[in-house]
Amino acid sequence: MVIQPKIRGFICTNAHPEGCAEHVAEQIRYIKEQPKLNGPKKVLVIGASTGFGLASRISAAFGFGADTIGVFFERPAEKDRTASAGWYNTAAFEKAARAEGLVAESINGNAFSDEIKQETIALIKEKLGQVDLVIYSLASPRRTHPKTGESFTSVIKPIQAPYTNKTVNFMSGAVSEVTVAPATEDEVRQTIAVMGGEDWDFWIHDLLAAGVLAQGAKTVAYSYIGPQITYPIYREGTIGRSKDHLEQTAHELNRLLQDKIGGQAVVSVNKALVTQSSSAIPIVPLYISLLFKVMKEKGIHEGTIEQIYRLYADRLYKEETPLDEAGRIRIDDWEMREDVQQEVDALWNRITEENLAELGDLEGYRQDFLRLFGFGLPGVDYEAEVDPNVPLTRA
Repeated sequence: MVIQPKIRGFICTNAHPEGCAEHVAEQIRYIKEQPKLNGPKKVLVIGASTGFGLASRISAAFGFGADTIGVFFERPAEKDRTASAGWYNTAAFEKAARAEGLVAESINGNAFSDEIKQETIALIKEKLGQVDLVIYSLASPRRTHPKTGESFTSVIKPIQAPYTNKTVNFMSGAVSEVTVAPATEDEVRQTIAVMGGEDWDFWIHDLLAAGVLAQGAKTVAYSYIGPQITYPIYREGTIGRSKDHLEQTAHELNRLLQDKIGGQAVVSVNKALVTQSSSAIPIVPLYISLLFKVMKEKGIHEGTIEQIYRLYADRLYKEETPLDEAGRIRIDDWEMREDVQQEVDALWNRITEENLAELGDLEGYRQDFLRLFGFGLPGVDYEAEVDPNVPLTRA
């Protein structure tokens, strides 16, 4: 079939297999061009198929020569429907990694479940023995608790008071004002259950109990803080409460791993980037389009792969990992520079639908969004027939 992007709201409902493969290849080429470093050799990535998780897997494999296992929940092609982007990304990654003699195995299923955790442990024992790095990069709107069976749904809302500000439809360019009603107490509770640290805690305890964490193993979960503009709906909203829980979990896991295996657990606060998750948050796409404009002009813009390489090279595998006052890794440091935020604030106060193309980088946002699904990659013929059926196989 000929595959063109199908956009519905803030999501793309299809993906291009050759485009996704090229997107993965671009990231691999970037990593191969960087200085070789000492780092992890056997890595588990939970949430490995897109965004920061995919970049983490690529960086580990092609930057450190690491064998990897990835866990995710993705959709294969069916009849006239393409597979999800994460499915195609993983197929391309596995092919490239195995061509270089690396172990690259994947488990497709509900990472919140006890069954997938136990399947992963069995695969680690079979293929790797132990792992020395666990990346936790899950982003899901729903979770079913593996012990109680209760189902939770997350929401992106402020707490206590409604929040009103500018937002943009990033496909049409329409700038409008949006008001988001405050969350109920139960919505806060459910969002923490989905996006907080409980599942990460379950994973690490299960891996530790099974003896598959190597001596000195590290684990990292990803987070975001962002600017004052987005605080009411992000850091001070339901997601922020979830991230607070995630950070508290990191401190508890860090004490556990230090005691048991001389290991480390830490949260990495990353830069605002175009992801499937960030595209769903009101206000954030407009902020990102302004941020991109400023950071590109200053020559300090990074995508996911550049961010994660810097996380590994300049933070996680330095002789001593630099942490902020709350014990977090900060690779949002360039985004949060005072000069960057001052310029973004100034643009925010001036932005209208009429001047957005001049003051912001909405076109860059759109391009990055489409690339997530394999569209807009150079060298890919999007008018050609392509087979959407790409298998994922065990080596």
